[in-house]
Amino acid sequence: MRVWAVANQKGGVGKTTTSIALAGLLADAGKRVVVVDLDPHGSMTSYFGHDPDSLEHSTFDLFLNQGNVPEGLPQQLLLPTSHERISLLPSSTALATLERQSPGQNGLGLVVSKSLAQLWGDFDHAIIDSPPLLGVLMVNALAASQQLVIPVQTEFLAVKGLERMVSTLAMINRSRRQALPFTIVPTLFDRRTQASMTTLRQLRNSYPENLWQAYIPVDTRLRDASRAGVTPSQFDHKSRGALAYKALLKHLLEQHVREKVA
Repeated sequence: MRVWAVANQKGGVGKTTTSIALAGLLADAGKRVVVVDLDPHGSMTSYFGHDPDSLEHSTFDLFLNQGNVPEGLPQQLLLPTSHERISLLPSSTALATLERQSPGQNGLGLVVSKSLAQLWGDFDHAIIDSPPLLGVLMVNALAASQQLVIPVQTEFLAVKGLERMVSTLAMINRSRRQALPFTIVPTLFDRRTQASMTTLRQLRNSYPENLWQAYIPVDTRLRDASRAGVTPSQFDHKSRGALAYKALLKHLLEQHVREKVA
């Protein structure tokens, strides 16, 4: 199983849309995909028609056993989605209490890794949607992943958020045996605005080695897909947003091949 995390310490940059769009395209290609919602806001869970405020069981349950994950628990938590090849490990608002409960508990940083290990033979890909703040949930996402995708809205304040995210990644890498490769993805790009054009140039100048050189455009069809509760490629596979995500997926898969060769 290939595990990707989608993360940024700034909200509103397109993390959930990116996670679901990539999962949908992988599923369209016949892959079995599990999406993991670690954001207490539960945007991904809501996207697929489940209510994070009323769910009795969620990813929160994975953290209730002092860092241990009971055998079979991840499978029990899986929920269906609009795509037959995508399963969801849902979020609930209870995750918001985890930071207060975690001090003094050892081993909580590897809970998601241990959970995905139990699902290893059942899925080809796992995509983790992370919360927009540094804490035990983001640490779990980064510890479990083999590739990090960092969506960055093409506006001035988002660049500051990216700087914090890259700093966090450097800190996490010091505790990993191997540095976590990452790809920066410009999102919500609108060529009609000076902010988008200037920010894209700044990203290309500052992060030439880690930046995906294309971008995800502003596209109302992405919002329409969210309202319908289906992946962007299910809703309109020829939309500008869906085609852009298809190009991004191709880039990420080719990057994986290059890393294996290296």
